[in-house]
Amino acid sequence: MHEEQMARWHHGHTFGQDQKQSGEKRTLIVVGLTLVMMVWEIAAGLIYGSMALLADGLHMGSHATALGIAAFAYAYARKNAASSRFSFGTGKVNALGGFTGAVLLAGFALFMVVESIDRFIHPVTISFDGAIFVAIIGLIVNGVSAWILGDDHDHSHAHHEDDSHHSHDHHDHNRRAAYFHVLADALTSLLAIVALLAGKYAGWNWMDPAMGIVGAILITRWSWGLLKATSGILLDQQQTGIQQDVKRVVECGDTRVSDLHVWSIGPNLYAAIVAVVTHDPQPPGHYRDRIQTDNSSLVHVTVEVHTCPSHSERRSPPLPC
Repeated sequence: MHEEQMARWHHGHTFGQDQKQSGEKRTLIVVGLTLVMMVWEIAAGLIYGSMALLADGLHMGSHATALGIAAFAYAYARKNAASSRFSFGTGKVNALGGFTGAVLLAGFALFMVVESIDRFIHPVTISFDGAIFVAIIGLIVNGVSAWILGDDHDHSHAHHEDDSHHSHDHHDHNRRAAYFHVLADALTSLLAIVALLAGKYAGWNWMDPAMGIVGAILITRWSWGLLKATSGILLDQQQTGIQQDVKRVVECGDTRVSDLHVWSIGPNLYAAIVAVVTHDPQPPGHYRDRIQTDNSSLVHVTVEVHTCPSHSERRSPPLPC
């Protein structure tokens, strides 16, 4: 067969991953804001003797690193999208960036717990006025960063994946990880303000470490949800909702799906391997077209067609077409 004829059947595996993603530019902007605020909070913590501010600045430093990983993941996925080294493109780099960010979040939460316990044992003297002012600015910067990164529609339920019937929303896990990092920064800034105000006006210096533990618990919950979502993608977890859609479209008359695998290969991108058994076989392209027409997020579908060996065998009850 000539190369010109083969070209008709060949298709690429970039699936749009060579295009700049919406979260990439936003992440770079937030990296810049985070670095500026990190330097200011560390300097202010040293000047005002505020361990809370110094710790918050160091937290922002760890998050700047995590955001840098997110930015690198976007750039790496885009640059290598057409590389033949990746079987289905670089879509999973997005999930890997999100998973790495979730691990860093968990480490950040553990650090907050250890630091809070240490402050219970060894209280520090704080210059409240200057520390409160810088913490408020930090909260504003983190709020702006969260707004820049915020998803348009699904952060209200970002802690879980919904793969129910016809519910296959776009999930940029890399962007979610970056979003959760700046949200964690905003939370620590808010808790620092509450603790500083309580210490200044009520003398409740114990509020500072107590708020640190509360923040660590909330951040651990975010981290766990993101770890579950991204690890399922990295381990090729079956997409049960899409599986049901494929069966509904393919199984018609006495045609049955004997084997079916559906997994994520990128944000809102899925691949499928379908084995069909029937007495009246059609070309594989017939079933593939029906599947992809019903669900455009299935960008790579492989179909095997098996013919029943004998028409005399008892058939299953026919399904409506």
